[in-house]
Amino acid sequence: MPTEVILPKVDMDMATGQISRWFAEEGARVNKGDVLFEIETDKAAMEIDAPASGVLRDVTGKEGIDIAVGAAVAWIYADGEAYGDKVDRAPISPPMGEMSTKSTEGGAVPPTSHSVAPPSALPGISPTRGEIGQSPSVARATPLARRLAKEAGVDVSAVTGTGPHGRVVKADVDAAIAGGGAKPAAKAAPTGAPAAAPAAPVKAMSDEQVLKLFEQGSYELVPHDNMRKTIARRLVEAKTTIPHFYLTLDCELDALLALRTQINAAAPMKKTDKGDAPAYKLSVNDLVIKAMAMALKAVPDANASWTESAMVKHKHADVGVAVSIPGGLITPIIRKADEKTLSTISNEMKDLTSRARSRKLKPEEYQGGTTAVSNLGMFGIKDFAAVINPPHATILAVGAGEERAVVKNGEIRIATVMSVTLSTDHRAVDGALGAELLVAFKRLIENPMGMLV
Repeated sequence: MPTEVILPKVDMDMATGQISRWFAEEGARVNKGDVLFEIETDKAAMEIDAPASGVLRDVTGKEGIDIAVGAAVAWIYADGEAYGDKVDRAPISPPMGEMSTKSTEGGAVPPTSHSVAPPSALPGISPTRGEIGQSPSVARATPLARRLAKEAGVDVSAVTGTGPHGRVVKADVDAAIAGGGAKPAAKAAPTGAPAAAPAAPVKAMSDEQVLKLFEQGSYELVPHDNMRKTIARRLVEAKTTIPHFYLTLDCELDALLALRTQINAAAPMKKTDKGDAPAYKLSVNDLVIKAMAMALKAVPDANASWTESAMVKHKHADVGVAVSIPGGLITPIIRKADEKTLSTISNEMKDLTSRARSRKLKPEEYQGGTTAVSNLGMFGIKDFAAVINPPHATILAVGAGEERAVVKNGEIRIATVMSVTLSTDHRAVDGALGAELLVAFKRLIENPMGMLV
């Protein structure tokens, strides 16, 4: 039997991916381990190796379209293995509707002559909750479809499913609501009391409704890429599922700026391709990363993540740093930042930022972490509140350092002041604990020699 080549799951949030480039053509001979194609996910470009040696046939995964994780994109026939053209393997079409948003909302593998493993057998794909051991008499539907149907008072068992194996997906429920073709779900009412009418679900404006508000020809449509779709989905999830709580205070920077100047002036020189250069050059953000990591170690109860069954208490302070890249945002992580020197943090951050902007980061370099820092000070932003990135319970928003009048011992003087806002997941880090963390951070920023010992 020929070896099936599938689109692998290379990112925990990945539901679909795009093949940006094939390195082998139809009919070419490939060796196991050769680079076969390149995947473009929402965060990085990754090269995928051939799983076997032989001749590449039936390339159905075309470049530049969304392909569901686990879908077969080609087959490799062993040397001498018979190959015929009787099998119809249609090219993979872009997923429809919500198939590009969540792995539980579609992700069908195109029909082929080969037996395709069920989703639970594919790498990184788990069966949808509620479908394990499900009785045939119970309607098969995705969690999102069930929720929308319940909110709209629609009996999901009366909706015709167009998903894999007749599964009801979001588009089916939307069609049923719009067409009025599904019977309402029966609702039990208290004895002697009239049944209350279901509340109308709050819906976002459709594409058509939005475009009707603007004059034809006064705009252009730029389709969302995978990164923008994922960012949008995660932001909505974060703001609707995490109870955000905000704490703001001001930090004086003069001592930190003086120490930074002194450390940079003492940096040894090293030879590079462009000549001699300092071995490191600290930025204010490097010192902020170190201070946040040390503050978490000083207040260990705040170095946590929330789960429904338990609080995850982290042993290390792994600080993610928001980096703007073309088309979106990514958060590479400085692991064990509390244990690293400032020069190490600075050089790691420069390397991660460079590779993030060329989409060359590995998944383990941007997944996880215990907190995050987002700095908009370089744009002159005074203060702002950042959105928490799960599974983090905190994120620190850093504003610009600016000269302000401050009062000390009854006298007015000028100081360089930076406003910071800590967003916390109130389930894991409540107001008092968040305040303790922020005060520890302020203490380190205003007494930066403490970060050198």
